Amino acid sequence: MTNLIIRTLGLMPYDTTWQLMKAFTHQRTLSTPDEFWLVEHFPVFTQGQAGKPEHLLNPGTIPIIQSDRGGQVTYHGPGQLVMYVLINLKRKNLGVKLLITHLEHAIISLLAQHNILGTTQIKAPGVYVNQCKIASLGLRVHRSCSYHGVSLNVSMDLEPFSRINPCGYPNLKVVQMRDFNHAVSTTEVASQLITHLMQQLDYGLIAEKVEGF
Repeated sequence: MTNLIIRTLGLMPYDTTWQLMKAFTHQRTLSTPDEFWLVEHFPVFTQGQAGKPEHLLNPGTIPIIQSDRGGQVTYHGPGQLVMYVLINLKRKNLGVKLLITHLEHAIISLLAQHNILGTTQIKAPGVYVNQCKIASLGLRVHRSCSYHGVSLNVSMDLEPFSRINPCGYPNLKVVQMRDFNHAVSTTEVASQLITHLMQQLDYGLIAEKVEGF
């Protein structure tokens, strides 16, 4: 049996993707393979379960969606790579904190391939470069199965981040991989991130790759 399916979804609305991954998680069985979903979203602000309205400073015409993930407000848009991790944590013998650590380390290893030094911060999940945030994390667990995941700023318009307190932190600066490597592409980064996360989570090197659903 395939133990991992990797889906490349292209550019999709956040709300559509969220409802699909929630339905997948609620309907999966003990034998359902884990899945990674790679996607970019149309511009949207998403509030986590603990999201506070005061962190939305000037959203303008960009829609705001109240999500069921952990964390505060963030922005998604084209040029940002989002990976949703739909994992049976019990089967993988993973806790949420350890999954977060693996996600962060996969991003850090990916950045190192591009000669970018990524770091973590205590009590502030995500990955940072020179104290500026480059990747954000937010998860939800239902019956020991995770959904939501990690977003990595690759080559995008960062202006909307100035309209919020990113992840609930006033004056937190946000960067992207293009700031350090002008030739970077989301397609290249997606392939590299898959490899690093499969290694971190011990899936081996074989997975079924699917375009769409």
